[in-house]
Amino acid sequence: MTALEVDGVTVDFQGLRAIERVSLALAPGEILGLIGPNGAGKTTLVNVLTGFQAPTEGRVRLAGADITGWPAYKRSRAGLARTFQSVLLFKGLSVIENIESGAVAVGLDRMAARKRALDIIDWLGLGAVGGRVAGTLPFGSERRVGIGRAIAMRPTFLLMDEPAAGLNDSECIELDQVIRRVRQEIGCGILLIEHRMSLVFALCDRIHVLEQGRSIATGTPPEIRTNVRVRQAYLGEEVG
Repeated sequence: MTALEVDGVTVDFQGLRAIERVSLALAPGEILGLIGPNGAGKTTLVNVLTGFQAPTEGRVRLAGADITGWPAYKRSRAGLARTFQSVLLFKGLSVIENIESGAVAVGLDRMAARKRALDIIDWLGLGAVGGRVAGTLPFGSERRVGIGRAIAMRPTFLLMDEPAAGLNDSECIELDQVIRRVRQEIGCGILLIEHRMSLVFALCDRIHVLEQGRSIATGTPPEIRTNVRVRQAYLGEEVG
């Protein structure tokens, strides 16, 4: 009963149904891929999980407790953290202050938050840019700082919204290594939304596929790779 779950979640936006009766569960230490075409409802589902979007129907549960009505800040203090597709750093703050803010958000005092931020900067290899203003960083470094801010919250579950977007091949290799270390050393479950299928198939234990707001498949990478409906809806011949 330590899973993060959505049960029968539906989201309507002014007559448009973005998600329809989606259910999934993420266990601690598991990496679950969430894939599908643009507009399939992936980010909307993450917003429901993290309290940024109220569902029209359905429930969200954390370790068996119904958290559907909880605000985002309460969910973060209970162990949910996320990264954003557009990163959303505090551009005017330094790298260390951005990472520090994640620790402060879950209740650490400034001294403890600074120590945690320094440890994470070292852990992520960001020491050379720790004092730089976040708005001056190259995009790949911004992505890494966004991950650092999230893991500063010491989450039980980390939800990552397209962390490889805009990264080149070498940066994606580094991202793969970071995600593996997050799982191994922090032990959190990871929900990975990603369009780069090489990353998804290399990292994920299971994959959940959405199309037009509906679940069409869940399975292991080999099962999803050979699923005819998933190939027709999304993968095509991209993966062999």
